[in-house]
Amino acid sequence: MPNKPTITNSIRRLRFDADEMTQNDLAGKVGVTRQTIVAIENAKYYPTLELAFLIAREFGKVFDEWLYEPCFTIAACFQVAAGDGHFPF
Repeated sequence: MPNKPTITNSIRRLRFDADEMTQNDLAGKVGVTRQTIVAIENAKYYPTLELAFLIAREFGKVFDEWLYEPCFTIAACFQVAAGDGHFPF
């Protein structure tokens, strides 16, 4: 069985860049509780695909621009980006 991936996110940064949007504001816009946003930001909960797309849409992003598996080496980052030239960060 493959190793479980480490998934991280940049919601906190996106909220800050969006005029310092609060967790409560984001939660209301995507239809979840503030506690859900807190859990996602702290990587204690991984959102459903539907929620991932809703959050991405709220920030004008695609979901892999805020929810991704971090690269641990430069070579790994280039391998990830080789398909479409998009870096996961």
